[in-house]
Amino acid sequence: MHKVSLQRVASYRPEEVRQGVARLLEPLGGMERFVRPGERVLIKPNLLSAKPPEAAVTTHPEVLRAVILEVQRVGGVALVGDSPGIGSARKVAERSGILAVIEETGAEFVPFTEVRAVKGSGTFREFELARPYLEADRLINLPKLKTHEMMTLTCCVKNLFGAVVGTQKAAWHLRAGADKELFARMLVEVYLLREPDLNIVDAVLAMEGNGPGSGDPCDVGLLFAGENAVAVDLVAAELAGIPRKLLYVENAARERGLPGARREEIETVGCSRDELQLRLLKLPHLSDVQFGLPGFLKNRLRHQFTARPEVDTTKCELCGVCLKSCPPDAIRIEGGRLRFNYQRCIRCFCCRELCPHAALTLKDGTLLSLTKKLRRG
Repeated sequence: MHKVSLQRVASYRPEEVRQGVARLLEPLGGMERFVRPGERVLIKPNLLSAKPPEAAVTTHPEVLRAVILEVQRVGGVALVGDSPGIGSARKVAERSGILAVIEETGAEFVPFTEVRAVKGSGTFREFELARPYLEADRLINLPKLKTHEMMTLTCCVKNLFGAVVGTQKAAWHLRAGADKELFARMLVEVYLLREPDLNIVDAVLAMEGNGPGSGDPCDVGLLFAGENAVAVDLVAAELAGIPRKLLYVENAARERGLPGARREEIETVGCSRDELQLRLLKLPHLSDVQFGLPGFLKNRLRHQFTARPEVDTTKCELCGVCLKSCPPDAIRIEGGRLRFNYQRCIRCFCCRELCPHAALTLKDGTLLSLTKKLRRG
């Protein structure tokens, strides 16, 4: 059985988080079970973009602080690293409050810049991942619980995509992002290249709606932890009320027969369900109803069966972030406004995810809109 520990933590007050993390790890054997003295321990938070902690876009700095202190308590050397979707890791770490915690605790900041090629184990033959991520003695995964417009949920497995450095993220979106199932398989293959020793999920303040960058912060008041990232994700999705058919990453893991991909293999410990006061998350905008269609129909009807990004001109500041983050180069500025080439657009929604002004909305294709009306009727 794969243990997933749950713990109620009502706020980000430092002492409350510190005690909550200690209680969370106790049923798993404590931090000493995962870290030995002298080991270099990479802690990998979610540093998606340069937003303040209250926006719920990044892992909260107080959760990071508690984990660093636990690692140091048992004699480990704490490293903190990630590669954000756009911009420098240092800028994102500074804006999110992460850098201050690193400096205050004496941990080492290791932005992901250098890469090392590693062979894949499935559909994809090779990946280039961050060198510190691959070479640390231990890996602690520290994601934020958020909804995700492409994958429905971003938690433990999805957070490891941060080991893909800089512009290579866009390249992978271009290579696999037009097909949600294929993209999920890629994420699972990245996960298998370096499985975390421990996963701790920040869901004290989560994100719902159109996450992972443009959703709404919501109080959930929980921390999750476990050795098996797939198992932790499955429990998080269950408690968030996300239907199994929309869990692309978890379904890809199940198809591969990975440990932790079946609910009957998982034991929850720590808080009982009666103590949890579950908070079901509002799901992202339904952007795709192509499930089960044969390939030739998917290609022909893609624009009718999917949503597409559109600009809210009252919010857009023409900053160019969306242009830089668009994998297929489908956006340009012309005539003083954004223009989209929808023939090129792969519906990965990186533009919405990384827009600092929440200036991009979604417009349903004709058949997607009709499908929604029929469901409501």
